[in-house]
Amino acid sequence: MRSIINEKNLKNKKILLRLDLNVPLDKGKITDTTRIDKILPTLNFLIKEEAKIIILSHVGRPKGKIVKELSLKPICQELQNKLGKKIRLIDENIEEIKNKNFFNNFNEEIFILENIRFYSEEEQNDNKFAELLSNLGDMYVNDAFSCSHRAHASIFEIPKFLPSFSGLQLDLEVNALNKITSEIIRPITCIIGGSKISSKINVIKNLIPKFDNIIIVGGMANNFIEYFGNSVGKSIKEKNCNKIVEDIISLSKKEKCKLIYPEDVIVSKDLNGSPENKELNKILSDEMILDIGPKTIDKIAKIIDNSKTILWNGPAGYFENPNFAYGSIQIAKKIIENNKANKIFSVAGGGDTVSLLNNLNAVNELNFVSTAGGAFLEYLEGKDLPGINALN
Repeated sequence: MRSIINEKNLKNKKILLRLDLNVPLDKGKITDTTRIDKILPTLNFLIKEEAKIIILSHVGRPKGKIVKELSLKPICQELQNKLGKKIRLIDENIEEIKNKNFFNNFNEEIFILENIRFYSEEEQNDNKFAELLSNLGDMYVNDAFSCSHRAHASIFEIPKFLPSFSGLQLDLEVNALNKITSEIIRPITCIIGGSKISSKINVIKNLIPKFDNIIIVGGMANNFIEYFGNSVGKSIKEKNCNKIVEDIISLSKKEKCKLIYPEDVIVSKDLNGSPENKELNKILSDEMILDIGPKTIDKIAKIIDNSKTILWNGPAGYFENPNFAYGSIQIAKKIIENNKANKIFSVAGGGDTVSLLNNLNAVNELNFVSTAGGAFLEYLEGKDLPGINALN
């Protein structure tokens, strides 16, 4: 995989730049600019090198139809503000434009094509559509790691037609993930949460042989708590998961990876109720587990202190309510504390984890925070990502 950072003589080269600008929009207003902020280094690098830039990206799932609410117009405006450069949005149908040399037609040095998913050929991975797009540029750069698990035309097919490179953000993402999957400094610990254990089973199974500790928190921990003979009341849990739990326990014993789940919990009668600390054998039938308890927090803190590498994916509880965010906040603070002391290399990812870190203004306090969802998890599962393969 060649990085664009190592390329010389980019002046006046037309760069097709695939970005993930799929930011949350509310009535045309961007509510979280994290994904935009992360790709600014690549854009600033190309601007400094005097390259000409054509951005490809998407928002939402318009399924090949033009959906006004999913226009890239507000994102174009946000990029203009952040870069201090005029950017033109090309909203005409690309297939119908006869003169496609935008740099001769207009004064701008940066263009954005309207939502690439307005074209059904994008998700169909259409070869001819990719060739049409490739005719717009001299080189292709993928800086959209979070889309790279998709075999779509702008991710997988374009590299067949143009010299292709990785962007700065994609480089950072892959390098960070390599440090927790192949270039590991031990002891290494994974803190993994989420509501469904079945959605993370392949990640857990792939990591157990490589990791020293797997800490299960969040809704999926309830399956472990129940498996070991405790009531979880009306807590969220996944049905018919005993076999999955058994497989995880068996594999962790075989690979000598310590498996940790909560020793005590914070419960309430409902999501808006008052928090109460409970031992596992004291949970009532009308209570729900919404956070980890103080004993569990102390245990996790000690494990973090004894680790050299940390992967965190998924909060410890229902962090949306401050009454049940304490466990997640303490995990974040302990990781940050060790990070600042240069004692660990830390990677966090997943939508809820990023939201939590954003709430704490702590996204930049870890070594790397991934905004990729599916691509992040598939990489951790050991899967080949089409977008990465295409660059190789």
